[in-house]
Amino acid sequence: MPIPKAHLETQLKEKLQAEHIEVIDTSNGCGQSFDVVIVSKMFAGKPLLQRHRLVNEALKEEIAQIHAFSQKTYTPEQWATMQNQ
Repeated sequence: MPIPKAHLETQLKEKLQAEHIEVIDTSNGCGQSFDVVIVSKMFAGKPLLQRHRLVNEALKEEIAQIHAFSQKTYTPEQWATMQNQ
């Protein structure tokens, strides 16, 4: 079953208190492959693996239903630095 892009955005905002989210459906609209950028204060002080585990837990049911899921996770400070470069 396809997962709507808006559903992923809502789940990430609610469960991870995300300040910025970019969800790109890389499956030409069939909802089976996504690239996601997530900016959240919850990532502060956590290494990459712990950040990804937070995301995977937040989207556990959704990830089980899709073919591919790629994530990039940033703190608000890291995101601001990237945007200013």
